[in-house]
Amino acid sequence: MPVPVLIASMMRPEGETGVQTHVRAVRDWLARNGRPVTLVTPFDRPRWQVYPVFGLRRLLDRISKPASVWWYRHWHAVFLQRALSVRLADGKPCVIYAQCPLSARAALRARRSQAQKVVMVVHFNLSQADEWADKGAIPRDGGLFRAIRQQEAVILPQIDALVYVSDFMRRELQSRIAGLVAVPSRVIPNFLGDPGAVQTIEAETDLITVGTLEARKNQRYALEIVQAAAQLGRPLSLTVAGDGPDRAMLEHYVKDKGLGAQVRFLGFVPHAAALMPGHRACLHVARMENLPLTLIEALSRGLPVFAPQAGGMPEVFNDAVEGRLIPLDDAPAAARLIIEWLDDERRMRLASDAARQRFLERFEADRVAAELAVFLEAVAA
Repeated sequence: MPVPVLIASMMRPEGETGVQTHVRAVRDWLARNGRPVTLVTPFDRPRWQVYPVFGLRRLLDRISKPASVWWYRHWHAVFLQRALSVRLADGKPCVIYAQCPLSARAALRARRSQAQKVVMVVHFNLSQADEWADKGAIPRDGGLFRAIRQQEAVILPQIDALVYVSDFMRRELQSRIAGLVAVPSRVIPNFLGDPGAVQTIEAETDLITVGTLEARKNQRYALEIVQAAAQLGRPLSLTVAGDGPDRAMLEHYVKDKGLGAQVRFLGFVPHAAALMPGHRACLHVARMENLPLTLIEALSRGLPVFAPQAGGMPEVFNDAVEGRLIPLDDAPAAARLIIEWLDDERRMRLASDAARQRFLERFEADRVAAELAVFLEAVAA
């Protein structure tokens, strides 16, 4: 009998973030294959306890964003630990698959026997402190920033095992946190269900970029590439799917540079990956990513990808096979690389076939989730 898996997450399962997508992918695959799996979140506690406390964060956010971040992290962890305590009270063997360091700490505190193993998956980029700072919610190198990093340095070495979704983050954390090399681990990438054979659709737009419109996603650089291409005499068309604090700035840039005929803003679109087949390639220009699901979604639909050599992105695709690595500091050079590929029909056809094959061999759910399940069973044993 497979060991029960409790997925511990600070977030609701509904949503478009990488963590939420991963939670659904793991939960659905385990359930579909007859594995006992339960999702545990802070929202499992009674509404009358949870909602008044969580609701105060909106007020705090207007007064002090760092205080709002602290409130979110503290109270979500408290209610998650309480929910886990109920599930783990019998002390029976299981694996708690934690989605972040605070989820892992809640599991460590809630478990009732050593037969209840805690495995954490590393979703974050560099550190959760860096992610909050990149959003502009806390000062970089401020007190809360340092406290979050210190929490990670304390929590992670206590965990029974770690799953890294990229080798980049394995190297990053093991070089930064003492004792982490000794923690059993495996690099198992993010995965998705197969959307099916690629449908032949006449692409109306050259490029699509998908993601929250915020500084760390760097979409202004995507617009600079479009502008550089226009100056080179080869206009590029771009769809921007996503919403966020940078939208007004990006729309102003498009208007100011006269790119309105080339750039289309869709705002937030649920399941935006479904839009990809109407485009020739996927453009992703984030300054840092662990292992972005957007690129995996593009590969699954046979889209060549253009992305920088940052974080774990070079692990998603092979340069000059399924796409190209582009510079992050030279828009004209990036534009020339993209144009060279887009205007070579044979190369794009080969890249499309290679992208689809790369997905099936490296990121398809049945293949990768089975590897994750085997690892969790080994930890439990």
